[in-house]
Amino acid sequence: MKVFAISDLHLSTVAEKPMDIFGKTWENYFEEISADWREKVSQDDLVLLPGDFSWAMRMEEAIPDFQLVAKLPGKKVILRGNHDYWWNTLSQVRAMLPQDFYALQNDCLRFDDVLICGTRGWVCPDGDNLPEEDKRIYLRELERMKLSLAAMAKMRQPSDRVIAIMHYPPFNGRYDDSDFIKQLLVAEVPTVVYGHLHGKDCRVNLYMKKFGIDFYLTSCDLVGNKLTQIL
Repeated sequence: MKVFAISDLHLSTVAEKPMDIFGKTWENYFEEISADWREKVSQDDLVLLPGDFSWAMRMEEAIPDFQLVAKLPGKKVILRGNHDYWWNTLSQVRAMLPQDFYALQNDCLRFDDVLICGTRGWVCPDGDNLPEEDKRIYLRELERMKLSLAAMAKMRQPSDRVIAIMHYPPFNGRYDDSDFIKQLLVAEVPTVVYGHLHGKDCRVNLYMKKFGIDFYLTSCDLVGNKLTQIL
């Protein structure tokens, strides 16, 4: 089983938010993603979709976006992003998902010998200047990561391969250490996949090894609308 990732699809089958207003990278972008997806992914493979899946505001509006991606091969794992306003309770989300879609929240998912854990995350502090509201959400996301990593630890076998997915990067713009990084290190997570960052002027590393962890940034516009192979 191979594992791929691509994030921030921002689909808008129903919602009137076309992404091509943000530049040529977004013109026919889902057609490009679909073509690359069909070329790389078999039905037995896994595709990670860490956040900002749909612009829909309500769950029923997101269903056509899921139906669009459900036509593509492989099993799909989704995580809530900051723009996934349609995401209700986990039980409601899982009840509406098409076949071969799996939602991750406060837990861990097993696919053969691959364990998928993680949380949405939030803006990481750059010094002590994090506003109170951001600090509240940041601390809540740390608790959610703790729950997910604890669930992973209970399931983990010596031969398992572990991937943590997040929507936000687990560090600030200088790639400094963070509380998320500390948790990942204690849990001995070797691989982290994230998204959220966008734009041609975004100075980022699509792949980086730091703190002994492999980090993959998979925002679709930054990776040329192609899936990144993780395993």
